[in-house]
Amino acid sequence: MIKRSFAYLVIWGLTCFSVPLKGHAQSSHSEKIPTVVITDLYYPYEDPGDNFDLIMAYGLPEIDLKAVILDISNAFRKPVADHPRLWKDPNGPREAGIIPVIQLNYIFDRTVPYGIGPMDTMRSLTDKMTDIPKFQQSGVELLIKTLRAARTPVTILSFGSARVLAVAYNQEPELLKKKIKKVYLSAGTASPNFSLGKDKGANAIPGGEWNVALDVNAFVRLLRSQLPIALFPCAGKDGAFSLDPHDTYWQLPNLQFVRKLDVRLQRYLYFAFRKILAYDYLRQMDVGKMADSATIAGSFPKPHRVWETALWIHASGRKLVKQADGRYAILAPDEITTGDHDVSGTLRPCEIDVRYDGRFSYKFTKTKSHFSLYERTDPYLNQAALQQALPSLYESFNPSR
Repeated sequence: MIKRSFAYLVIWGLTCFSVPLKGHAQSSHSEKIPTVVITDLYYPYEDPGDNFDLIMAYGLPEIDLKAVILDISNAFRKPVADHPRLWKDPNGPREAGIIPVIQLNYIFDRTVPYGIGPMDTMRSLTDKMTDIPKFQQSGVELLIKTLRAARTPVTILSFGSARVLAVAYNQEPELLKKKIKKVYLSAGTASPNFSLGKDKGANAIPGGEWNVALDVNAFVRLLRSQLPIALFPCAGKDGAFSLDPHDTYWQLPNLQFVRKLDVRLQRYLYFAFRKILAYDYLRQMDVGKMADSATIAGSFPKPHRVWETALWIHASGRKLVKQADGRYAILAPDEITTGDHDVSGTLRPCEIDVRYDGRFSYKFTKTKSHFSLYERTDPYLNQAALQQALPSLYESFNPSR
């Protein structure tokens, strides 16, 4: 996430576990997983990884995407001159990423609804935010409406602050406990015993990590709820750009594989990564070509920083496996054969103790817990496997299906 390159003082101013798999599993496509995505997606982007990542919600055949909720912070909507001391976002202002959502609906021929979450931080752990402008309540209302209508519990993936979830929990705690299957939460610093890491910039902000610092009250409220939470920390003991057993960060050396994607997805990414401002944002998904390697090389950042992949692998029920020929792939259960080895990482049951500043400690347990923590035993092998497997997964997405 490019945002973390300047995130730390800015905010203050405001997998690899290897076991053999036995035989074929049941098809993961028979029953789709009802899913809501909460994302801090902006237009133009504040972090290009959010645009890249949201394709997974539409492209994975296991996912039944019920809603996209945009988690927006007012500070990113202001011109640089209006920012408070130390807030330096040279690429602002920007707005909620409604256009990228509409573009993906258009490309995949879907009508996935979207809503906007509260734009300012919670004022307390119990804040229901019912007195904020109605427009900013649409995201929380959409989440509650979606859960009420759900016939089976819903999977939630949260990228950004935990504000939408925390406010919805404050308003309807019993509904969320009944209708949420699991929250896959991308946030926090996995550092034992509340200890500070080596990154001084990270240590200077609440929680030591970007998503926590966006709304500390929201993060603390969520971790003190009774919801089933799978915690995928964005930062480890050495910061947000380190390969740690309990964080999800990894790098793609480049995005040259984009030229092999469906041409409409190429156009979508080109539009996002070039920060194009255009009134014909849908027509541009239908015209032009993006197969030129030099054009792609000049349009997309390298390396591409990634935090989200582990959440999608676990939430979709897929596995990152090493196949018999030595190659790595992200496969559905019905695609896995005897001899494939699971290197996805695990979710280990744990107990969480979270402080008011967003720092948390964890203790693994063998007893039942509503918390689990992501773990990859060899982060470098995990990165190498994902560098090979993720491009192939994206190349398999066909919006025409």
